[in-house]
Amino acid sequence: MAAPCCTAPLGAGPGGGGGGEGAAGPMAAAAAAGGGPAPAEALRAVLKPSGALPAGSLPVRGYDFAAGPDHAALLRSFLTTGFQATSFGQAVAEIRRMIAAKLEPLSAEERGRAELSGCPRPPSGCTIFLGFTSNLISSGVRETIRYLVQRGMVDVLVTTAGGVEEDLIKCLAPTYIGDFSLRGRDLRQNGINRIGNLLVPNDNYCKFEDWLMPILDQMVDEQETQGVRWTPSRMIARLGKEIDNPESVCYWAQKNKIPVLSPALTDGSLGDMIFFHSYKRPGLVLDIVEDLRLINTQAIFARKTGMIILGGGLVKHHIANANLMRNGADFSVYVNTAQEFDGSDSGARPDEAVSWGKIRMDATPVKVYADASLVFPLLVAETFAQRADAFPVEPQGD
Repeated sequence: MAAPCCTAPLGAGPGGGGGGEGAAGPMAAAAAAGGGPAPAEALRAVLKPSGALPAGSLPVRGYDFAAGPDHAALLRSFLTTGFQATSFGQAVAEIRRMIAAKLEPLSAEERGRAELSGCPRPPSGCTIFLGFTSNLISSGVRETIRYLVQRGMVDVLVTTAGGVEEDLIKCLAPTYIGDFSLRGRDLRQNGINRIGNLLVPNDNYCKFEDWLMPILDQMVDEQETQGVRWTPSRMIARLGKEIDNPESVCYWAQKNKIPVLSPALTDGSLGDMIFFHSYKRPGLVLDIVEDLRLINTQAIFARKTGMIILGGGLVKHHIANANLMRNGADFSVYVNTAQEFDGSDSGARPDEAVSWGKIRMDATPVKVYADASLVFPLLVAETFAQRADAFPVEPQGD
């Protein structure tokens, strides 16, 4: 049976009558028998007329595999698929806007202002901050991040201690695929460390110690004899140079003069090694204040800024707080699985950052609730990789 028309007079009986004098008795009888008009209140609730849709609303439509597998078309269809697929499509659009702004030429005045940041990299129309947690470097997402850094597609990196050390350790020995269900007790007895479903033999960290200790000796020597003032970013650049391996993110960052900021550099294996070394050769000093000035000025003196933040915690807030110094980033994409109900910064949606002045009020930020190991390579495939010709790899001298 067809549903009643939304525009039909509510409560009208057959023939259009509204129930005249003496109708109550027959209507009651009809209702008792199961016939008669539907309750007006229910009709008003169920058949409420629609108003205008939000501007820009698109019809829902997914990918039709009848045309065969077309991965590019499949990813494009995400925008109208709904749920996190649509958020993915919106993130693609936001990153494309970032890239377009980055490639816009600067006026002489804008170039002069951008050079006040003190960064040796040539200024561009949009300074792009990329933040990532250490587990992504432990995973194969490292190769995606390295691609961006190698091509000079991003301008500032922010990560944790693990995001630095795992990159370097992978140049010395591999990380392996394991399983989430492997028992910690058994792994510990065999000297194997688990990162989700990844496995890192403890021997890898022993190799890291053997490689790192002589470099720490050299750093103390240069501090004492040459007056070198070490910062976390300066130390990371030195380690990237020393590893001398093109598979490394840190290697390409120092080659392309991309600062790697890690204000919690001691919170990991790297900190363990610095701790042990301090007994053998005390005196190494890392100045985090100079790095604070470095990241803040990258935001302050940029014409526009973009944030791509994979994960949460320190890396998310350190980038966002730097952009507070310019009254907010122009473009923002978050990729993480954290929720906001506990009030954590990791789970906070972009709109919370707008309230703090960390994202501009007129921006169109996007959060994708997803595992970055699934999503970020696809985001790069749909954005930066399609503009590779605009970021040529040039021979770099040491």
